[in-house]
Amino acid sequence: MPRIVFLLLWSVLIALLLALPHGLSLSQQEVLVFLTINVLLVSSYRLLTLTGEWSLGHVVIMGVGAYGSALYTRHFGIPVPISMLLGAATAAVLALLLSYPLFRMKGLYFLIGSFAASEIVRLLWKRMREPFGGAKGLSRIEPMPDFDIGIWQFDFFEPVSYYYFSLAVVGVCLWIMWRIEHSPVGLTFHAVHWQDKLAESAGVNARAYRTLAFVLASAFAGLSGALLAHYVGTVNPSSFDVEVMVFVLTWAIVGGTSTLYGPILGCVVLTVLNEIVLRNLGFEQARPLIYGLVLIVSVLFLPKGLESLVQKLLERRRTAIALQPEKA
Repeated sequence: MPRIVFLLLWSVLIALLLALPHGLSLSQQEVLVFLTINVLLVSSYRLLTLTGEWSLGHVVIMGVGAYGSALYTRHFGIPVPISMLLGAATAAVLALLLSYPLFRMKGLYFLIGSFAASEIVRLLWKRMREPFGGAKGLSRIEPMPDFDIGIWQFDFFEPVSYYYFSLAVVGVCLWIMWRIEHSPVGLTFHAVHWQDKLAESAGVNARAYRTLAFVLASAFAGLSGALLAHYVGTVNPSSFDVEVMVFVLTWAIVGGTSTLYGPILGCVVLTVLNEIVLRNLGFEQARPLIYGLVLIVSVLFLPKGLESLVQKLLERRRTAIALQPEKA
C-alpha cells in the first residue's frame, strides 16, 4: 500500500473517531466511553495470549488498577492522571507476584489457577472494609480534573470530554502494544507460543517471557480499570466478576486473536449488538445467553474469528491488484 494512501486512511479513521460522539444521545455517548475502555481491556488480554496462555483473572487485574488508582487519590492525595499510572503499576506488580505460582502450570491448569487466584483477590475486596469498602466497594472516587487547552475546554463530567481523553490514552496504549508485538520481544512471545521447546533449546527462558507478557498485559488492564473507576466514580467486587470475564473472552474469540484489530472488532460488533439490538428489543437481561450462543456459533462456523473475514477481503484485493498488469 502506498504511504500516501496509508496516511490518508489513518487520517479518515481519526476524523471519524473524533466526530463519532456528536449527534449521539447522552446514553449512547456513555456507551462509547465504556466501549473505548473495553477496547483497551480486550487488547491487553490479547497481549497475554501471544504466549499461548489464556487467563480467567484478567478483569480482576483490571479491578486492581481501578481500586489502586481510587485509593491512591483518596488516601495520598495523588493527582488522578498519576494515580492512574500507579494503578496500572500496582496491577503489574500483582501479576508479577502471581506469576511465580501460576507459571508452574500451563494451558488448562494455568486457566484454572488464574481463576482461583482472581477469586481470592475478589474475596479480599469483599471481606476487607478497610481500605476496600467491603462488598459495597468504593464510592465518590475522585474524578478526572477539568482543564483547558487554548479554546478547548474539557469537562470530564461530560461523556464527550472523557471519550476524547480515553481515546487518546487507548490510542497510545494500542501503539505501544503494536510496537511490542513487532519487536524482538514480541517475536519471542510468538516463538514461546508456537515452538516453546524449540525456543527453550535455543536458550530462550520461556517462563520469563510468559511472565513478561503477563505483567505487560496486566499493566494495560490496570490502566483500563483506572479509566473506568474515575469515570463512573464507584467500584465494587461485582464489577469484576466472572460474568464480565466471559464477555472479554467472547470478544476475543469472536473477533480473533491473530491480529491486533481482531479483539477490537469483536468488542465493537458485540457492543453494537448489545446496545442496538438487545436493549432496543428488550432482551438485555438475556445478554449472557445470547453471548453464549454467539460464542458457540463463532467457534463452529468462524473459528478464526471476524478478523479472518477481513483478511480474506484484503487477500482478494491484493490478488486483484496483482492481476491487473497481466490483464493490461
